[in-house]
Amino acid sequence: MASRPPPRFVVRPHDEASQRRRRLWLGAAWLASLLLTALVVGTLAWRTTPAAVDGREARQLAAQNDALRQQVANLRRAQQVTGIATKSLRGTLAEREEEISGLRADLGFYSRLVGGNAQREGLKVQEVQLRPVPGAHAWNLALSLTQNAKRGSDVSGTVTLGVEGVRGDKVVALDWPQLGDAAQKDGLPFRFRYFQQLHATFMLPADFKPTRLRIHVRAEGEDGVDRTVAWSDALSGNLTTIEGGN
Repeated sequence: MASRPPPRFVVRPHDEASQRRRRLWLGAAWLASLLLTALVVGTLAWRTTPAAVDGREARQLAAQNDALRQQVANLRRAQQVTGIATKSLRGTLAEREEEISGLRADLGFYSRLVGGNAQREGLKVQEVQLRPVPGAHAWNLALSLTQNAKRGSDVSGTVTLGVEGVRGDKVVALDWPQLGDAAQKDGLPFRFRYFQQLHATFMLPADFKPTRLRIHVRAEGEDGVDRTVAWSDALSGNLTTIEGGN
């Protein structure tokens, strides 16, 4: 039996064109993937370079710094406002405390003035206050006299002062003629029904150290009143209802 010749494959024109397009497409795809890989690698490399990292961190730090500065500014303003409010409140409280203290003193004064207790009737040395005169060894005196309102009549008379203290190494007492004004040699005159405040200014020797203030009240038709006040207490100005005497 005669052998057959091997089959022959005939490549048609349209099959060859398809293969060429396929090869071209594969080459283009490979080139595109290569370019994309290079782009990704380049981007990652740029983002991880020291310069890029430093720039990004610098921007972040700058933003954080600005935020912190704003917070500090806000806190400072809040602190200033709080300080002003606190200072104003303290001033108001101090004024209110002073006002309340004055009202309490007035209340006590008028309560004693109109009180019905027999022990508080009659002439009283109510308050004594001393204030130094700047630049001189002298003092201003404010002295309040009262009598119980139930008496209902005027009282008149004079007040004289004396000062006890130390001069050198001796205890010395200075009487009114050594302290008072020549025009008031008989004392400080008074006349009132309920209360009256007297004022006087006197000088002391420069080497004299006062320790006590003596007050003598002479009233017409009534017994006199003598009171002794420590010098420091008279300077403090907190004395009310001075009791006791020599």
